[in-house]
Amino acid sequence: MTTAIGLGPSTLTPLRFPPPVGGVAGTSFKHEHLNAILADGPQAGFFEVHAENYMGAGGPPHRALEAIRRDHPLSLHGVCMSIGGPQPLDKAHLARFRGLVARYQPALVSEHLAWSTHETSFFNDLLPLPYTEATLACVCDHIDQVQEAIRRPILLENPSAYLAFRESSMSETDFIRIVTERTGCGLLLDVNNVFVSATNHGFSALEYLADFPLSRVGEIHLAGHAEQSDDDGDLLLIDSHDGPVADAVWKLFEIVVQHRGPVPTLIEWDSKIPDWLVLQAEAAAAQVILDRYRPSMLTGDRRAA
Repeated sequence: MTTAIGLGPSTLTPLRFPPPVGGVAGTSFKHEHLNAILADGPQAGFFEVHAENYMGAGGPPHRALEAIRRDHPLSLHGVCMSIGGPQPLDKAHLARFRGLVARYQPALVSEHLAWSTHETSFFNDLLPLPYTEATLACVCDHIDQVQEAIRRPILLENPSAYLAFRESSMSETDFIRIVTERTGCGLLLDVNNVFVSATNHGFSALEYLADFPLSRVGEIHLAGHAEQSDDDGDLLLIDSHDGPVADAVWKLFEIVVQHRGPVPTLIEWDSKIPDWLVLQAEAAAAQVILDRYRPSMLTGDRRAA
């Protein structure tokens, strides 16, 4: 029973599965774009929001999100659940997350393969994990708890990595595959994260994707990254979400869609926010690729947000 993890009476609120959104492109919802989005009228894409930005009871954030949700599918993306942390999940945070799922009935629900809390502190970062049997057991237990609470599978996002642990006993792709097998969760494939990690650690992004369980992918993320230098002067990529999708990431995305088929694809842009038309253009570029690999009977049935 869900109440076993202490979520309280609100667990009795019915949770429903909204219809799938299909192979369409969407964008992150930013409040500065609200008027432009509403002026455009209903669109065929979807919008994604970070769950933690809407964990208050009401106010302007919820009024804006309710206006968007009336006409568009929603993707709810958690960033602070600390799925990979060694501590028990924060029950109050999980209850708020569950409340958002019940309130907005998102088409997609996701979290990160990372940790972001220590005791009572929440860090503004998604920190990496050692890929060990102990970590695997902890991650699977936490995913089971989240899925039990919201009564539906979540999508787990692959991380961007800036360091690796000596104690890791399995590859990231093997770790992710076993998680999906044990928990039944789906995957959110962040193609930019794959490119960032491959560049930073000197492995092949194509080989990583060839070993990734693409059949479990229910959503794709695309984003921009920033170039820096590490202490040795070598190239270091940062998953910054502050610019357009790089050409190399677009190429990897097309390879993924060619093998997986079209799935909901999000343009993430979280800082240095551009005009709405710029985000629309990025989503339209993703939609062109999605439509290229859509079964012929469905071609032309949807547009990008």
